[in-house]
Amino acid sequence: MHCRNFRPNPMTRREALQTGAHGFGAVALSALLGDRAFAGIPSGTNPLAPRAPHYGPKARSIIFLYMDGGPSQVDTFDYKPLLKKHHGEDPRKAIGKLEPTQFDAVGKVMASPWEFKQYGESGHWVSDLFPHVAKHVDKLAMLKSCTSKFSEHTAANYFLHTGSGIQGRPSMGAWVGYGLGSLNQNLPGFVVLNGGLIPPGGLDNFNSGFLPASFQGSVFKPKGEAVANITPIENSSALQRSKLDALRSLDGLSLDGFGGAEPIESAIRNYETAYMMQTAVPDLMDFDGETEATKKLYGFDGKWQGTQIFARQCLAARRLVERGVRFIELTCPGGAGDRWDQHNNLKDGHEKNCAAVDQPIAGLLADLEARGLLEETLVVWAGEFGRTPFAQGGNGRDHNPFGFTMWMAGGGVKGGISYGETDEWGYKAVENRIEMHDIHATMLHLLGVEHTKSTFRFGGRDMRLTDVHGHVLHDVLV
Repeated sequence: MHCRNFRPNPMTRREALQTGAHGFGAVALSALLGDRAFAGIPSGTNPLAPRAPHYGPKARSIIFLYMDGGPSQVDTFDYKPLLKKHHGEDPRKAIGKLEPTQFDAVGKVMASPWEFKQYGESGHWVSDLFPHVAKHVDKLAMLKSCTSKFSEHTAANYFLHTGSGIQGRPSMGAWVGYGLGSLNQNLPGFVVLNGGLIPPGGLDNFNSGFLPASFQGSVFKPKGEAVANITPIENSSALQRSKLDALRSLDGLSLDGFGGAEPIESAIRNYETAYMMQTAVPDLMDFDGETEATKKLYGFDGKWQGTQIFARQCLAARRLVERGVRFIELTCPGGAGDRWDQHNNLKDGHEKNCAAVDQPIAGLLADLEARGLLEETLVVWAGEFGRTPFAQGGNGRDHNPFGFTMWMAGGGVKGGISYGETDEWGYKAVENRIEMHDIHATMLHLLGVEHTKSTFRFGGRDMRLTDVHGHVLHDVLV
């Protein structure tokens, strides 16, 4: 039997404060961590409990429509007629100096295969790829000068999701939950609706990083059993509750033995959330109560399987917003080529991807507005980067992090405006250049969170989603 007179591992700094000098160091630490400037959550409290924002929010929830792979801005929302004029020419002569590309297979200047038209009172240019979203352009703030620091999928995905191009940082959904908690204690505060494609970089795009594990994204499927093992195997709820209480007691002993440890506290909390989800999730994903008109609006009857999948994701997103979930991310359905990553056969791949998402997104915007939810829900459409205005090989486009389009709608955003510009080729941002940190700062701002104050002490400094960067895009806000 172990004598327990020594510890096999060195003590952490937190443990030293908790055990040394009768724990007075831990008292001081708790006081510091309880300050929003240090952005801590006192040990033993519910990390998902709702917390007051720094100031009055415009939005209550965010729906992040993630277009995995990088849609082409010059084929969707950034109309550049000069491409048609110089179609087929050598881009080094027509455009000038080119940046290194991912695959170094530079082809000719390539005009968009689709026609562009102006829509709405705003006169936004939209290609024929998005006939349904085009009807809602007066709700959208087009951000046409977005940039990324990375041109490779994995690093760019981490940068888009976490504000850092390296693995292991908290996702923006985790930061939202950390800053504000959850409005529904029966569901996670951060939900990922998985259409079938986990992006390059894997689940770390949705992870909590160094934040408590209670804030990591929970991945739901849009059809069938949304979460594995969501159906209890016990014959009675009393038996299940007894098992959970026994598990909590054992975890509590470990928690006491370590003087309080965040991973154990998060595990206990996550078990409780999972227990509550067994009732909440089946009800959430049961669409039988929705009208046939609503299902048709979203595209449940779409001819393309991808449309049906994304329709279910978008309807589930609306239902999650209604239930107070703070951050909902939607990933793309499979079956449309290599995501939006068309290095070849651009026309076929982009048409399939747009067929999957166009009608469901338009249905989501219309449904949120009809129910009075759009004004308190921020909808964000984005990929990790854009595509080149010249071909890769003969009929594809390579990665382009130098200038691309995102859009926002609802939740305190001005509809029908365009912010920023790329050059006449749609290649590089030349006006009101937007960095990813600015996107994150603006999203947090609309939720009432000051991005410079939502910090977590890690590695000897106060970390935040926007690092030491980020400016709120006030010109696009109401």
